[in-house]
Amino acid sequence: MDLRRLDHVSINVRDRTAAIAWYRDTLGLEQRNEPTEASEPVFMGAFGACIALFQSEVDSPPRAPESSGVRHVAFALSAAGLEEARSHLTATGVSFRPEDHGSALSIYLPDPDGNMIELTTYER
Repeated sequence: MDLRRLDHVSINVRDRTAAIAWYRDTLGLEQRNEPTEASEPVFMGAFGACIALFQSEVDSPPRAPESSGVRHVAFALSAAGLEEARSHLTATGVSFRPEDHGSALSIYLPDPDGNMIELTTYER
């Protein structure tokens, strides 16, 4: 097996139109395609830093904190990029939680469906 990189992360969302707007306006991910059917994904961002949004067919019950499942999706940035993201989120009123991991600095924020997104840098 020759795994080379993570291609994309697929997320089922309750309201795909709202999710597209959030990933575009909050994270700056560009919409890469226009699906012709509801079952097709909308790809957001460059491959290697890509989210595929699918319209969910059934709403999930809320997950308990630290329960099994995907913990978060992390995007790597430069130190300057993380500061730019922090400023953008603050200016647009998006709540986030900063965390210093010692080897990395991160900010965490939930998308409209409660999926946790991490923005991180290893540059100190």
